[in-house]
Amino acid sequence: MATFLHKLGRLAFRRRRIVALIWVALLVAAGVGASTASTPPDDDFALPGTQAQKAFDLLEERFPEANAEGATARMVFRAPTGEKITAEPNKAAVEKAREELGGGQAANVSDPFVKGSGAVSKDGSIAYASVQYKVPAQDITDKTREGLEDVAKEARKTGLTVETGGDALMVEPEMGNAEVIGIGIAAVVLILTFGSLIAAGLPLVTALIGVMIGISSITALGATLGLSANTTTLAMMIGLAVGIDYALFIASRYRAELTEGREREEAAGRAVGTAGSAVVFAGLTVVIALVGLSVVNIPVLTKMGMAAAGTVVIAVLVALTLVPAALGMVGKRIFGRRVRKANPATGVPPAADAEGQRPKAGARWAGFVLRRPVLVLVTAVLALGALALPVGSMQLGLPDEGNQPESTTQRKAYDLLSDGFGAGFNGPLMGVVDLKGADDPKAAAADVQKRLQKVDGVVAVSPPQLNKSGDTATLTAVPKYGPSDERTEEIVHDIRDQSGAIEQKTGATLLVTGATAVAIDFSQVMNDALAPYLALVVGLAFVLLMLVFRSVLVPLKAALGFLLSVLAALGSVVAVFQWGWLAGLIGVEQTGPIMSMMPIFMIGVIFGLAMDYEVFLVTRMREAHVHGESPGQAIVSGFRLGARVVTAAGVIMISVFAGFIGSSEAMIKMMGFGLAVAILFDAFVVRMAIVPAVLALLGERAWWLPRWLDRLLPNVDVEGEGLRKELNLDKASAATVPPPREPERTGV
Repeated sequence: MATFLHKLGRLAFRRRRIVALIWVALLVAAGVGASTASTPPDDDFALPGTQAQKAFDLLEERFPEANAEGATARMVFRAPTGEKITAEPNKAAVEKAREELGGGQAANVSDPFVKGSGAVSKDGSIAYASVQYKVPAQDITDKTREGLEDVAKEARKTGLTVETGGDALMVEPEMGNAEVIGIGIAAVVLILTFGSLIAAGLPLVTALIGVMIGISSITALGATLGLSANTTTLAMMIGLAVGIDYALFIASRYRAELTEGREREEAAGRAVGTAGSAVVFAGLTVVIALVGLSVVNIPVLTKMGMAAAGTVVIAVLVALTLVPAALGMVGKRIFGRRVRKANPATGVPPAADAEGQRPKAGARWAGFVLRRPVLVLVTAVLALGALALPVGSMQLGLPDEGNQPESTTQRKAYDLLSDGFGAGFNGPLMGVVDLKGADDPKAAAADVQKRLQKVDGVVAVSPPQLNKSGDTATLTAVPKYGPSDERTEEIVHDIRDQSGAIEQKTGATLLVTGATAVAIDFSQVMNDALAPYLALVVGLAFVLLMLVFRSVLVPLKAALGFLLSVLAALGSVVAVFQWGWLAGLIGVEQTGPIMSMMPIFMIGVIFGLAMDYEVFLVTRMREAHVHGESPGQAIVSGFRLGARVVTAAGVIMISVFAGFIGSSEAMIKMMGFGLAVAILFDAFVVRMAIVPAVLALLGERAWWLPRWLDRLLPNVDVEGEGLRKELNLDKASAATVPPPREPERTGV
């Protein structure tokens, strides 16, 4: 591989203008495709195989008038202290508001004062009106949302307390200046690393080109492949981070090759042949982790993973072709002005003074670890272990309006409903009854209602509503506890356990769905998929790393270190977002359960990115060891040659992810924080402390590989040993060939 990439790097350097034009053409083509493409579809949040999804599918087929996917809103009214909401002035104000809520996208508005509606609290102080819309929440217009706010404002003028909840108020999260902040910090880090504005700008520009091509392609193919606009968030986050890192590694290796006295084209070829090989395998680990999300069998996650993986592939191709082409274009400006002024002939510093060749801090740290490997290892493991302890109390779920900040109208409406009707009223369960197999459908539906009323923890069950053909019915069961309460999950399971007895007695089939049941099923799907996903991703990456390092223990150590850093990151997420520790520092206004997809999401993303640092740092050690250095010397050489660049890459990636902490959306904030701290732990604790300590303790055994396995595995030559031999042979051949003899001159 190194030989092929060496040729590719030289070709891209030599034909730099053509390569640059090709990428610009791809960017323009992707942009044109995105601008002319039809509107991408909305996310279809489906949970194939779950009972909640089966119920939705049944409703869509037989009970379309129920409009299970239509948005809803609930306007909650509370009378002034000491008054009843049913008093004439208050009732009139509610009736007026209810009338104004109709029309437009609204399908119907309930009347809280109809007898038997149950929409007035027992003490008579609180009532609510439900609005059912014709369209899903993502299709609610700003005009409709503003109309809800205007109705609430007018009703408040009568002295009522009025708050509004429901998914109709849901809006796209504000990302703020996440990308700008991340890019700005990355630029500062690159300037400090390279000491040159041109060199610092090169990874940024090439990464942005790759990300823009990826995002534009997702938009262009959105309607065809069913990729929603939301799939771009993960693709942008990952593509930007790895794009900068990959370009950084190749540019740094190019500068190192120049300082050893090589010509620029040859330096570019060697940089792509060596660092580029590491980029390919690092990119493959990221792609495996992202594509592996498909084993979860949730279409939204699958599409997000595939789209992000495509962006990573583009980032790798950009690094292997556009980066060496750009290196050819910048010429001597790859080094700072001070270096060029001191060495006007070459523009390259002498090897002894080369930036990145003698990173004193990295070499000193490696030397310290070699002297105290047990101390470093125990300290790092204990620190990460302590941070991982909160994982034991992690509560998974999907955020609801009870997790909104207390200042929002959604949270206030949630609290009002809890005060007036009980905590479970905010998470009603929808029962969908398939009556096709029942001899007496109405009697069967009534029997279901009676059975649900007897379930422990159910406080109310609405009368069944049958569809026009009479073969499907819906009813609502209100649990005693809130949607995020663990006892509510037990109630859902108890209700579902009634299905067998119901079918045996009446021939009807009961399915339970609704937002609360969907959240429970989603969490279960995540938990069930975690072990297979972890086995798939870690297993494939383990094989890949064995190819890279020709070792069994190094990949094993890499995987165990990754698990430690992920557990520590998840523990930090629990401490901040569930327990509330230091929550105010990052703007977390309300604590609650951890998003169900966080563990599997972090495992997928962080595993791929963590292996980047493993590959880039340890391949330098492997390269030094292959070239004759002892295991201890190889560790020092790896840090001397790669620690500074890996540190810069880690800071850049942390900055990109940390920029998303500023989002107003709790889920985006949680993902940004989780990914940032995970990279912090993995890059600076695991890779910089645990890895050298373990390698120091293992010594020569770290690079052990059974002979039979060595013969079985193909040699991918990431460290470029085969390339080096081939280049040396070429030099030897050139030296043995006599120079061409000049033709004899004949006199005139």
